[in-house]
Amino acid sequence: MLPQYYDALFNAHGRQHWWPGKTPFEIIVGAILVQNTNWGNAASAIANLRHAKLLAPSAIERASLSTLARLIRPSGYFRQKAIKLKSFVKFLCIEHRGSLKAMFRTPTATVREQLLRVHGIGPETADSILLYAGNHPAFVVDAYTRRILQRHAIASGKESYEEIRGLFEKSLPNDPQLFNEFHALIVHTGKNFCRTRAPLCSRCPLLPFLPHPIEGAR
Repeated sequence: MLPQYYDALFNAHGRQHWWPGKTPFEIIVGAILVQNTNWGNAASAIANLRHAKLLAPSAIERASLSTLARLIRPSGYFRQKAIKLKSFVKFLCIEHRGSLKAMFRTPTATVREQLLRVHGIGPETADSILLYAGNHPAFVVDAYTRRILQRHAIASGKESYEEIRGLFEKSLPNDPQLFNEFHALIVHTGKNFCRTRAPLCSRCPLLPFLPHPIEGAR
């Protein structure tokens, strides 16, 4: 069924050109800064780092925690996220000699395991880094994904992150471009149609797949 969901969304909305970022490292920074906030706030913090010429691993490594925290303040939890950025570049230096190319040449399962050991990087952030910055076939599961699956009775809400990720990866061709586009389309659908309150089911391309009406839907 998931391939049909992808086709319906893609036919309705087309390519999403996600994830925004000028370099792989900028995408990684964005994946960390967007935690527990919206993209607009994360983008403001990234713009501050770009203006300060701190969008490179070596620059983040040299910058003080206080400077990083001040610049990324718009993203919220800025002190914790400054530590997370420092932790990532330290990992990159130790494990891959500071080279993103070397990191992304590592097999997906191996580098994913490494990323999950880095302070502040959980499964969703790790998979965002792998998929969007490294073009690895790792499907990203977020709150929008869970909401859509639950409303369509594909998931109960009790599944773990890994179970949902496995469902997508087993149901689809092992193609990072497909994973990229599908997740971006899910985000678009969650924001604009399958909303927490007052979902717009009648306008959603996934309406034919909805097993039952949602209370409060329009």
